[in-house]
Amino acid sequence: MTIRVVVADDQELVRSGFAMILDVQEDIEVVAEVGDGAAAVAAVERLAPDVALLDVRMPVLDGIEACRSISARSACRTVMLTTFGSDEYVYEALHAGASGFLLKDVRRDDLVHAVRVVAAGESLLAPSVARRLIEEYTAATVRAPVLPAERLEVLTARERETLLHLGRGLSNAEIAAALVVSEHTVKSHVGNVLAKLGLRDRIQAVICAYETGLIAAGAPSGE
Repeated sequence: MTIRVVVADDQELVRSGFAMILDVQEDIEVVAEVGDGAAAVAAVERLAPDVALLDVRMPVLDGIEACRSISARSACRTVMLTTFGSDEYVYEALHAGASGFLLKDVRRDDLVHAVRVVAAGESLLAPSVARRLIEEYTAATVRAPVLPAERLEVLTARERETLLHLGRGLSNAEIAAALVVSEHTVKSHVGNVLAKLGLRDRIQAVICAYETGLIAAGAPSGE
């Protein structure tokens, strides 16, 4: 199955470079290259791609608003691109529905891998971005909970534990070791967490864990 991709960046060289890297892959086809967020939204509506690469800062409609519109109107998954490792829009982009966040100096192989991972329904962050996001939330002065803790009542105790570990950035293998279960069982728990809470992916699960105060509240009791 071919992964169909839209590339949106207002810098033609960057846009063409990413498109060239992706288009030579046997399993990836770049169906459109556009220079602003509004054109990206239109291209997604017209072509129904699997993945859209969106520059955070674009004219007409910025990448975050384009991401929010695409996430609300389609099944297309988005990967946000930025030049800055300390981009202040990381949190907002993820909240808008982005499934990935990469720096523009990403290695060729990592870019291709990111598109494949996101197209497969997983989420992806550059390691430096993931660390910064979690560090921000674990800081003592970070945002107070903004979602009711009651939202988590639909989860079993083990699913709450799984969400707690997701919020701390653990992989499935690390969660399996912490819970003393198989990775297959962890995948089942993660799937249940996402389905019950209406979350698109692991990134939204991380945000939910902090916004409901689960991390601050500490680990839940056993099953």
